[in-house]
Amino acid sequence: MPCLYISTNVNLDGFDTDSIFSEATKAISSITGKPEDYVMVLLKGSVPISFGRSTSEPAAYGELVAMGGINKPVKRQLIATLGTIMEARLSIPKTRFFLKVVDISTATGSKL
Repeated sequence: MPCLYISTNVNLDGFDTDSIFSEATKAISSITGKPEDYVMVLLKGSVPISFGRSTSEPAAYGELVAMGGINKPVKRQLIATLGTIMEARLSIPKTRFFLKVVDISTATGSKL
C-alpha cells in the first residue's frame, strides 16, 4: 500500500483538493503498478515551512512510503509527476517541492 503524505505552507481553502487526491492516486498507481484501491494520499495545508530561507513562498514536503515496486527510475518518475501536480494545482514550483521516497521492504531487508 503506497502512502503519500504531503505538507505544504499553502492554505488549501479555495483549492480543489479532490483533483489533487485523484491525480496523485492515479499517478502513484500507474508508476508503481499498485492498484488505486491501495493508494493512500494525505494532504495537510498551512504548515509553517522554511525552504531556502523563505517562509512565505509556496513550498511542500512529501513522503511516499511503499512496500516494493520502488527503484531509481520509479523514484525519478514519482518526483517529476507529483512535482508537476503540485505546481499545476497549488502553484508550488517544482524547485520548492521535496519528495522523500522510501521502499520499506528494502529498508528492513525483508519482503513482508
